[in-house]
Amino acid sequence: MKPNLPYCLIAWISVMMLIPTWGAHKCLAMDEGGCLTCHQYPGLTGPETPEGFKVFHIDEERYLASPHGKTDCRKCHTTVHRVPHVGETSTNCANGCHTDEKDKKLIAECDLKTMHAGEKSFVTHLSEESSCRECHGLYTHRSNELARAFINMHVGFMTCETCHINRDKFKPLTYDWASSETADFAGKPFGARFNPKIGEGSGSAHFISRIAVFTEVNGERRPLQNTWDTQKAREYLGQKNQLEPDEKKKQLDYFHRDLHKMEVSVTCNECHSEHSILDLGRLGFSEKKTRDLIYINIKGLVTKYKTFYLPDMFRQ
Repeated sequence: MKPNLPYCLIAWISVMMLIPTWGAHKCLAMDEGGCLTCHQYPGLTGPETPEGFKVFHIDEERYLASPHGKTDCRKCHTTVHRVPHVGETSTNCANGCHTDEKDKKLIAECDLKTMHAGEKSFVTHLSEESSCRECHGLYTHRSNELARAFINMHVGFMTCETCHINRDKFKPLTYDWASSETADFAGKPFGARFNPKIGEGSGSAHFISRIAVFTEVNGERRPLQNTWDTQKAREYLGQKNQLEPDEKKKQLDYFHRDLHKMEVSVTCNECHSEHSILDLGRLGFSEKKTRDLIYINIKGLVTKYKTFYLPDMFRQ
């Protein structure tokens, strides 16, 4: 059953009005349905498959400069009525446009999958020595259709252990920015975009700055990104198909001994709340940005709903 329309409308207006952005918008593309509320984020990416990455980011500035920049998203994407809209890939190019025979012929010969190719930015590779990366790949979250692209997006500004470290096992813990020259990007490099201490546009084409977790050992700060098991993880991958189930479980338990697997709601609320595990001020965020991150409404979208129906009251 669909939710009551007025309630749904109020919720969606709240998301559109209060959603924070990582850096001020320089332009406003035609987006009456609020699609860029979610799709504005670089690295918004589905789970990795043998065919590669399915990227959902749309760069607003590049979209505005495109031939369709003044066309509302849902003018073409007419089958999108809810979130998530996994598999809704059909496009209607003749919905008030491209109705003559010449245009129809051109559209028939066009690969519509490439339409937004120049408007997407995402990390394509991280050459870090992380044991997690050996088995799980780059965009590993896949089970929750509503939240998985948002969680995968965090690969651009957090290490795996920032969320998944067993905090009962390591104390004290601190969170800080860790920077490296280890990233390859498609589209615009955005490795410095999220770190307010650096500023967007800093660093090289391979620079990336992400929030990492640290502990203290003998008075020295020690990063908890697991690089010490990387070689063993490679050896495991080479022999896992020959291992008995008990031995395979034993080795997997070993690799995950310091980690927690968390539900989406827990993951979101541990950072985006008044009791955040992150000291957002120490990380360099202003009071306004800290407030935006704490009360980020997209958290409600992915933690309170299994399906969110988009209101159609303003569509003609």
